[in-house]
Amino acid sequence: MQDALLVGRVLRGDAEAYGELVSRHMRQAFAIAYRILEHREDAEDAVQDAFIRALERIDQLGPGGRFRPWMLRIVVNTALNSRRRRGVRRTEAVLDTMAADGSLPDEAAERADLRARLSAALDALPEKQRTIVQLADLEHMRSAEIGEILELSDGTVRWHLHEARRALRQALSPVREDT
Repeated sequence: MQDALLVGRVLRGDAEAYGELVSRHMRQAFAIAYRILEHREDAEDAVQDAFIRALERIDQLGPGGRFRPWMLRIVVNTALNSRRRRGVRRTEAVLDTMAADGSLPDEAAERADLRARLSAALDALPEKQRTIVQLADLEHMRSAEIGEILELSDGTVRWHLHEARRALRQALSPVREDT
């Protein structure tokens, strides 16, 4: 069943139809929120809040409105707002697999340094460019999809992506020279 039909059923009060919409889009919503927040529990909270907001406002979608980009826009906004609220609080989970990955300590330190440099370079980007890079390069979305989610033209998304990649190349050029 198409999303539009499910939205119509939700508007008529069918809770199961909304459950189906949530099931269909939960994985991608979580992936996007996680890319933005970089913390599992925060991403889970953001996705839950986004789906609640979407249900409360589903009548604003309008007939023939596309649920997926509308919903993902709510997820992006919720995650970005959460990121702003948490401010400087930034943690990285220590996974059980981190201690015993079989690599030499100097290799592990080098990988950690590269991750830190990449993270710092991403953090230095303007928020819109960082979000576009995450959606394009990590979620493998096309510029037209990103534009629909962020309410930008396809050309504007491509320009921001180009500028963000240029800034990342420049910020990471010392790393490329070292390797």
